[in-house]
Amino acid sequence: MTNDRIERETLIAAPLERVWSLVAQPGFWVADKASLPGTVAKEGESMVAKNAEHGDFPVRVEKVEPPTYLAYRWTSAFPGEELREDNSTLVEFTLIREGDRTRLRVVESGFAALAGSEELRSQNLKDHSEGWPLELDALKKRAEQPAT
Repeated sequence: MTNDRIERETLIAAPLERVWSLVAQPGFWVADKASLPGTVAKEGESMVAKNAEHGDFPVRVEKVEPPTYLAYRWTSAFPGEELREDNSTLVEFTLIREGDRTRLRVVESGFAALAGSEELRSQNLKDHSEGWPLELDALKKRAEQPAT
């Protein structure tokens, strides 16, 4: 990890298609889970991920290559603001099939280019460094649950 990017990965005991269906829900890492069912990433599309505790986060789908790559940009440090290059970070998900399991890798970058103080950038990087393991754990648990 540098002061500009976070890299995390997890191995999920679920097929690639199942993991993709969850990752393809824009803003899943911050949105209240009840608001997600039925949302699917479409390249170039924007939405607002709503979170009762943390606020509303504009999210734009940058690139979609089903079922192995997805990139989103979001206003990670500036909830509620219109999405711009200087107030957003890029989140990239790469999915790799490993037998009947899926390796999910996430890279979030762009912290060093965020507008605002060095303290804001450092705090945002710290918060996300702590947050991604929690989000990946939650996604792993959802993906590994039997289909209903």
